[in-house]
Amino acid sequence: MPIINRIAEFHEDMKEWRQHLHSIPELTFDCHKTSAFVIERLREFGVDEIHEGIAKTGLVAIINGQGEGPTIGLRADMDALPITEIRDHAYKSQNPGKMHACGH
Repeated sequence: MPIINRIAEFHEDMKEWRQHLHSIPELTFDCHKTSAFVIERLREFGVDEIHEGIAKTGLVAIINGQGEGPTIGLRADMDALPITEIRDHAYKSQNPGKMHACGH
C-alpha cells in the first residue's frame, strides 16, 4: 500500500495528537509531557529503541527499515515559545505564557 494511503488511515489520530501537543506547550529543556507523549506514540508504533534524556528532555528513536537502501534521519523540535496565546479554540494552550507559535 502506498505510504500516502497508510498515513490517511490515521489522519484523525494525527490531528488529535497535534492539537494535544499544541495545548500543552513546554519551553526549551523542559518538555517532559511532550517527550512522554511522543515516546508513548513511538512505542505504540512498535519502536523499541528509544534513547531518552537527550539535552534533558529530548529523545532519539532508531527505526530499522526492512530493506536495503539509504538511511535517513528525521529531526523535529518539540519546544514552545514564551508567548501568551490569545486565540480561543478547543486546543488553546493550557500553560499560561507558553504557546506553539513558530511553526516548527
